[in-house]
Amino acid sequence: MRGLYAITPEVGTNRLALREQVAQAIAGGAQMIQYRRKSGDRNQRLREGRSLLARCRASAVPLIVNDDLDLAVQIGADGVHLGQDDADPLEARRRLGQDAIIGISCYNRLERAVHAQDIGATYAAFGRFFPSGTKPLATQATPDLLRRARKRLTIPLVAIGGITPENGRVLILAGADMLAAVDAVFGKPDIRTAAAAFSALFHDGDPNP
Repeated sequence: MRGLYAITPEVGTNRLALREQVAQAIAGGAQMIQYRRKSGDRNQRLREGRSLLARCRASAVPLIVNDDLDLAVQIGADGVHLGQDDADPLEARRRLGQDAIIGISCYNRLERAVHAQDIGATYAAFGRFFPSGTKPLATQATPDLLRRARKRLTIPLVAIGGITPENGRVLILAGADMLAAVDAVFGKPDIRTAAAAFSALFHDGDPNP
């Protein structure tokens, strides 16, 4: 797991349909997609989730469902991302299978990440690192947290929160394996170009090839 982790917006700011937006992000190099939808009825989320899963599968890119374990199971998603108030990671593993990707939000808490690794999480996500329009009140994390986590964890580290191609490099240097972004990808007029700008951070001069 390495590269751009593109998270779908709650409300579209781009004129393209969500499926096409995701296709453009993948074309720009996104290595993983997270379907994040807090609103809308169940049928809408099922339709969208299945549509995005089909698009991701066509490009061999994993689709992760945010928070909703039942939805992830229903559509056969590649995994689920869980916060502190969501489903039990062990239950998620049982229901989705041993090969599923189980991501855990760890905010700025290293010990939470250590515990997540101990119970079989696939990756630990830290953040927010910079001011974020998606989660403006989220807990603040620092690059030093990534450096400390890198020494204690063997699972991939995901950085999230206000990350752009301009500020993301410092987080990769600190130990982030993936940079997660919403608006900095899907909020741009040219999604493919925005995704490619993130992807480029992981290539030239990559400290962890």
